[in-house]
Amino acid sequence: MEEKTIQELIEKGRAFLKSKAEEEESSDYLTDQEKKLPQPPLVKAKMREYPPIDLPRDFHGLGMKEDFLTVLLRRKSSRVYTQENMSLLQLSFLLWATQGVKEIRGKSYATLRTAPCGGARHPFETYLLVKKVDGLTPGAYHYLPMTHQLELLKPMENEEALTGLMDRSLCGQTWAAKSNVVFYWSLVPYRSEWRYGIYAHRMIMADMGHVGENLYLACAALGLGTCGIGAYDQALCDSTFELDGEEEFTVYTESVGTIRVENEKAEKDFYRFVEEEGL
Repeated sequence: MEEKTIQELIEKGRAFLKSKAEEEESSDYLTDQEKKLPQPPLVKAKMREYPPIDLPRDFHGLGMKEDFLTVLLRRKSSRVYTQENMSLLQLSFLLWATQGVKEIRGKSYATLRTAPCGGARHPFETYLLVKKVDGLTPGAYHYLPMTHQLELLKPMENEEALTGLMDRSLCGQTWAAKSNVVFYWSLVPYRSEWRYGIYAHRMIMADMGHVGENLYLACAALGLGTCGIGAYDQALCDSTFELDGEEEFTVYTESVGTIRVENEKAEKDFYRFVEEEGL
């Protein structure tokens, strides 16, 4: 790629991140909400006809007693997983901590959730590839936040095939394929565009960061490991969860797995290059 093209792409990326507040104030542009057009559904409808799986809601059994300072100090990226089973209660808590619905604003105007979001639009859907969670068939799942349930989209009881899909979907990051669960978040852009129109997209990415950090903190509180992953195969992720790639598409992923203190050396090996290159 030519240097000129590289610089042009960098400039476009920077421009995307800049606030357009002044333009908005001086513009006669109206969003669909301002035009009084119907708002989109707050969540995606159930994708399967058969009954979903109820998730446990009583999190007292998790025994989380760490103070918030300890959770913050423990929060980090983990890439070495022990491949021991997670409990369904642990996964339930992670789902609730990232996208759980606490209440509805108005009759059905917005959901107030465990993570903040501009305009309470919450334009994300949560999908999972589950490999080692007690009580769950390995396979692809969709989270239903309104009822705190999971629906099984596709069972994958062949562990080798499931691990291979995790690996390929995350661009060959084999360490991530050893996790218990991979979270895949999709974006339904019109949920935010309805309210913010052409100004929606910059804030969407900040909102995705809020969700991802909640997963980091929840994992730290449970003694689990996680790592945010921005390298994923767009087409494969979208097709795995039956997304059309236009009105809904994958925007972020994060692996979650069981960890041990004894693996700390193996974790540091990921950054051996820092010492080797004298950085």
